[in-house]
Amino acid sequence: MPNLAANLSMLFTEYNFLDRFSAAAGHGFKGVEILFPYEWSANEIRYALNENSLKQVLLNTPPGDLASGDRGLGAIPGRESDFFSSLQLALEFAGTLMCERIHVMAGIIEEEKEMQEARRTFVENLKRAAVVAEKYGVDLLIEPINNKRDIPGYFLSRISDARKIIEEIGKENVGLQLDLYHAQIMDGDLETLIRDNVDITRHYQIAGVPARHEPNLGEVNFPHLFEVIDSLDFDGWVGCEYHPLQTTSSGLDWAQPYGIQVPT
Repeated sequence: MPNLAANLSMLFTEYNFLDRFSAAAGHGFKGVEILFPYEWSANEIRYALNENSLKQVLLNTPPGDLASGDRGLGAIPGRESDFFSSLQLALEFAGTLMCERIHVMAGIIEEEKEMQEARRTFVENLKRAAVVAEKYGVDLLIEPINNKRDIPGYFLSRISDARKIIEEIGKENVGLQLDLYHAQIMDGDLETLIRDNVDITRHYQIAGVPARHEPNLGEVNFPHLFEVIDSLDFDGWVGCEYHPLQTTSSGLDWAQPYGIQVPT
């Protein structure tokens, strides 16, 4: 049975942020993700986690300047200093929140001719970052994000490219964040992707395709994929990173077989 984690940046948004922890716990979630927790203090979030017996399972590195179009800094040539400053902040949050995994956002590369230099930058940044993260006991994850719809121009969009980067880095604490929503849009053949990459996968994320609502809305057979993941003895977390069609509670029927409660 999957260990479901609520992404509190996207779920329970009908509540103020710090109230989402109790809402998630009240529905039976044991773990949570947060995309960018940095506008709150780490101590505030840790208190909310402890009060609700929740585990922080994932957070992202700061994206840079969202208003200016940044979507991560890891693969952006010339911004290495900014990247390592953002990584240090993420590691400090992870330490306070006892979070063992950080998604390192790569960023947007608009010119095809810049892709080779961006790849070199990403690999070198990750090699250095892995050494720092190891001291914190943190795994660094890279996530292919579809560049057809959600983030046009995002540097890393295919599982095969992520695998090559992870193998080139060759560090135990650098792995794959396999978002099945993005993977379906870019590659499809999800069962094969899961089986072929289970050795490097540290975290899954889910959402319905194509609209990114609840996982039971759309073209993907998630109950089957959960059975596949279980058969491979994966013991990590599956993050629920979707936009509820209505309220979060009203759309959680799909998760009841996996221990999530829908209050009556």
